[in-house]
Parts: sequence; C-alpha cells; structure tokens
Amino acid sequence: MARSGVITFKGAPMTLVGEELKVGSNLPEFTLHYFEGGLKTITRNDVLGKPTIFSMVPSLDTGVCAIQTRKFNSELAALEGKINAVTVSRDLPFAMNRFCGAESIKSMRVGSDYQSGDFGTKFGMTIDELKLLTRAVVVADASGKVVYAQVVPEVTSEPNYDAALAALKGLL
Repeated sequence: MARSGVITFKGAPMTLVGEELKVGSNLPEFTLHYFEGGLKTITRNDVLGKPTIFSMVPSLDTGVCAIQTRKFNSELAALEGKINAVTVSRDLPFAMNRFCGAESIKSMRVGSDYQSGDFGTKFGMTIDELKLLTRAVVVADASGKVVYAQVVPEVTSEPNYDAALAALKGLL
C-alpha cells in the first residue's frame, strides 16, 4: 500500500509505503540491527514490558536527524531503565554506532532497518522515492499498544518533542 500526500521532502510531495500505524494498534513484528561487539538484533519482543519510544530519522548523518537524536537522548536520560528508547534509520549499524560514540548518545539505542526495510514498511514509514525512513515518533505502552504516533509532515522539520515526551511519561 502506498500513501501519497502525507509528507513532503524540501517541499516536494513524497509517498509513504505501508499502512499508517495508528494509535490503538499493536506494534507490528520487526527486526532491527545494531552493532555492539558484533551485529545484534532488536525485535518487538525485546521492547515489550516497558514503555517504548521510537524516534525515526532518514539518516543520523544529517543535521535535523542529529538534533532529534541528541534532543531525545538528553530528555530521556532521567528515565533510563524505566523505558526503551530506540532511534531507527536505514543507516548501517556501524555508522550508527560511530555516531552515538562521537555524540555521547547513551540514553537511546539505535536500530538499523538496512537489511530488508521491513520495519519501515510495517510501520508505514518508508519514503518510496528515497528508500529512507521518514521523520516520525511512535510511543507504545509496555504491552506494545501504540499510544502516540506522529509522522512529521515536512521531513526536514523536527518532531513535536513535547507531545511525544508527554505521551511517554504518561505511561510511567
């Protein structure tokens, strides 16, 4: 399924692949990859049991994506151990690991959708024309039920941090 007219990238209309992930729905099954002494995975089952925030970005190597990741990392530091926080992109796990080390990102895990793009499709967040994830934030409760979802209308704009953080903190 393709959804047109939901987002723009630098003003140009783009198409999202997959069905819209709506509040009240359950997180789909997914597998993300990260590097920590070797390639490892994060799955849906790994995030159950605690509230979870997914911060989706096109690439950590761009200005707005770096700002978004640093902002959530800073804001979520006080909640460490009480939540799951995952930044997701299609960057390679090695590049994501390097970025987190250089930027001292410690409160966010990173997960790469580089292998199959399955996460982006199942969450309805893949930009068809760019084969990257759109900018979005999803918050799910401990059982995996989505309680907040924002797809940022213009990919080069920042998300609504306050609303996402309020939704997450409301689960604690």
